[in-house]
Amino acid sequence: MDAPAVRPGTDQDWDVLVRIWEETDAPEGCKVEIVTVSPPPSKGHSTTAALLQRPLYGVISEDWGICQTLGVALPGRGGIYMPDLVVLPRAVLSGPGYHVPAEEARLVVEITSRANANHDRVSKVNGYAKAGVELFLLLDPWHSGRPTATLYGEPEAGTYRVPETVEYGGKISLPEPFELDLDTGVFPVS
Repeated sequence: MDAPAVRPGTDQDWDVLVRIWEETDAPEGCKVEIVTVSPPPSKGHSTTAALLQRPLYGVISEDWGICQTLGVALPGRGGIYMPDLVVLPRAVLSGPGYHVPAEEARLVVEITSRANANHDRVSKVNGYAKAGVELFLLLDPWHSGRPTATLYGEPEAGTYRVPETVEYGGKISLPEPFELDLDTGVFPVS
């Protein structure tokens, strides 16, 4: 069977996925899983992650690590997010597996892409807050108007307060234990 093309963001998405499921020759009683395929991060996206990672290494404790695209499990939501960067104690990284508990993260960073910007801006903000992630930095080069950096912190009752938002070009301050002023002007816009 030739798989039909699914164009994200169109009204046809659901109909096409249901048709794929209906036409799949799976044995009786088996479930059919449909996998979505995403392109790799753009060069600008990867550059932003690298430019952020460098100053973070200068301020974190020796027993902490910074991981790119490590799964972060959200209790009660039954899901795993894959942030662009996560800072956490290295002890959490020992042992087998592909994810860590979200509450172990000291900082989670998401860099929006054109295709996932709303998911990062809404679902992930809510998910990380409900999981109790201390700090969530959203770098949004696709923000309407001008690119922005927003630092969410102080999760309480499943909601973040927004301590700081700046347009790219400004500085955003990560509080303790980082105590780092980030110059967002170095991040590429796309």
